[in-house]
Amino acid sequence: MLSKRFSLFRNVWHQLHQRQRSLFTAFGVTGCIFLLRSFGWLEVWELAILDQSFRLRPLEPVDERIVLVGIEESDLRKLQRFPIPDGVMADLLRKLKTYQPRAIGLDIYRDLPVEPGHQELLQIYRTTPHLIGIQQIKDSRSQGVLPPPILAAHNRVGFNNLVHDPDSKVRRGLLYWEVDGKSYQSFALKLALIYLKAEAIDPASSADGLNQLQLGKAVFPIFTANSGGYANADDGGYQFLANLRGPANRFPRVSLSQVLEGKVKPDLFRDRIVLIGSTAISLKDYFYTSYSSSAPGSHELEPMSGVELQANLISQIISAALDGRPMIQVWPEPAEWLWIFAWIWLGAAVAWRLRSPLKTAAMIVLATLCLGGVTYSTFLLGWWIPLMPAAIGLVAAAIVIIAHFAYLEEELKRSKEFLHSIINTIPDPIYVKDQQHRLIVINQAFCQLLGFKTTDIDQNSNPSIQDLLTNAFNASQDQLVFTTRQASETEASLLNSAGVMRQVAIKRSLHQDAAGNTFLVGVMHDITERKRMEEELKRTAAELVRSNQELQQSANRLQYQATHDPLTGLPNRHLFEERLTQSLIWAAENNQKVALLFLDLDGFKLINDTWGHDIGDLLLKAVAQRLTRCLRGSDTVARLGGDEFTVILPAIPSVADAARVAEKILHTITQALTIGGHVIYVTSSIGVSLYPHSGRDVETLVKAADNAMYQAKGQGKNRYLIDAPTSTVIEMEA
Repeated sequence: MLSKRFSLFRNVWHQLHQRQRSLFTAFGVTGCIFLLRSFGWLEVWELAILDQSFRLRPLEPVDERIVLVGIEESDLRKLQRFPIPDGVMADLLRKLKTYQPRAIGLDIYRDLPVEPGHQELLQIYRTTPHLIGIQQIKDSRSQGVLPPPILAAHNRVGFNNLVHDPDSKVRRGLLYWEVDGKSYQSFALKLALIYLKAEAIDPASSADGLNQLQLGKAVFPIFTANSGGYANADDGGYQFLANLRGPANRFPRVSLSQVLEGKVKPDLFRDRIVLIGSTAISLKDYFYTSYSSSAPGSHELEPMSGVELQANLISQIISAALDGRPMIQVWPEPAEWLWIFAWIWLGAAVAWRLRSPLKTAAMIVLATLCLGGVTYSTFLLGWWIPLMPAAIGLVAAAIVIIAHFAYLEEELKRSKEFLHSIINTIPDPIYVKDQQHRLIVINQAFCQLLGFKTTDIDQNSNPSIQDLLTNAFNASQDQLVFTTRQASETEASLLNSAGVMRQVAIKRSLHQDAAGNTFLVGVMHDITERKRMEEELKRTAAELVRSNQELQQSANRLQYQATHDPLTGLPNRHLFEERLTQSLIWAAENNQKVALLFLDLDGFKLINDTWGHDIGDLLLKAVAQRLTRCLRGSDTVARLGGDEFTVILPAIPSVADAARVAEKILHTITQALTIGGHVIYVTSSIGVSLYPHSGRDVETLVKAADNAMYQAKGQGKNRYLIDAPTSTVIEMEA
């Protein structure tokens, strides 16, 4: 077993060694891709692919749980001013409260009073516990905006800061942010938690030990600097990848004027989250997202308003918690690099195997399409897997291998010229192959062995010559040498052009030229005469083996006849005494007892006189079989002669056990026998002696058992007597 495992390991190692160039290429290209990703040179491509995946993905249904109240251009024209007065805002909130929404989000900065109606607005703030306002925490893009003081005092404020990528697009959301040791919750999270609390869902830490937020069915993965296609991104706060429902208009939307004028049905707001925010273009509260196309020549999609972007983030949180909607997740970095390396290795392996630029290009295009299909399919399931590094590496590895083969082909031409000049000086038949089993060169001695000229190979396409060449090479043996990288010696039969069968020994080994091209060199020796002599020796040896087997069988047969009774097949007196002696020696060494039973059939002479000796012989054979079947495999049953049998019971625990065996034998023998059409009943008298109580040698034990048997017979037969330890005889009747 160990040798098989070692052989398997060696074969695997040789396979890897054979493809070491493709492995080295894969490692080298992977290293270059690693540098490109580390410097962020692939990030723009990865983000563009992510955006395209979002745009190709089927649109998700409108989320009815969130309703937008937009401040539109028509509202501004009616009010004739901005910011909106506090009195108008108070009327709006008062109206919305009557519709019984689950939560109200005010995505408008109200850090300063806007008269008239400020006191009314403060009163609404105080009496609306499910109202959440916003603040903007100071960051690199703004100086920050304070929240309404009264809402801040009651912890009913969430920050609405957004994370912008270098191309100014928003692809991430924020849950928490810690500034100067104080933790803040985002506007989206505040509203989502109010909504989820009514569904009996409270925030908790995930059970994976990563201290991630868990809400209902969802665990929110923490964004890191190198998540997905990002490279050294800002990962401050608790960020997550945004999974927007689509471009604009994925939520029910009404205008401020429609609400104030009572033109909206109350059911639209009941038990929902209501977001109030700016949707007017002139207010410039718009952001670019993955659904905002910026490709040259493409139809430019409008950016998304801030309030709808917040609605998307809220929807993502509550949809994940309640509906199990997938979060956008990424693999750990080691898994991503293993994924990238696998595709790079595939490109190198395909190019190494095909060795054709056209075939390799076709396969690489197919592999790239498969790669894109796999990454898009996994994206639909919520996983962002790197595409661009794997695709670039796949193509780059194939190009490197193709360039390498171009160099090898040039070196191969030089190697063939050198081989031709060398091997024709060698008298042994020689052939040389490359790894594609193409014949590189054969020498004159090889041609002579097969009976044709070297010029026939190039100038004659006669099928008979081609058959001779095919027969001369054992492709499977050649491939085994290429695979294992180990030299081998085999024997084969070759039929030359004259029809003469020649026996040859072939030694195969691998050689490399300066460029790393690997060749198989086969050297042949004519062993026809040697094989003939070996066959003669084999025949002689086979005859000797047969003679020896016959002698051994005869010896075994004579040995058996000398130690066994010819009628019953039981051990005879000689073998009985030998086994009893062995049992006594073992018993003495191990402080054990041995029981000896001496049996004599009652009335056997009468049976012989009545039914004849043939019936008597059959009776003896039947008794022998019954005795054998009713005893242990370690016990010995022997026939001493006539109707006398003995039984050796080694390692018998006690006198009682010997008595039970004797009773069993008496019961077995007394069962009726049908022999030759006659029903015969026979009984037996048994004498039992015990080692060491009855004696310590064979003669004493036999004599004691014999005497006990005769006493049993004299006392009525069909019984047994035991020579007891006190030198008395115990009589037992069946």
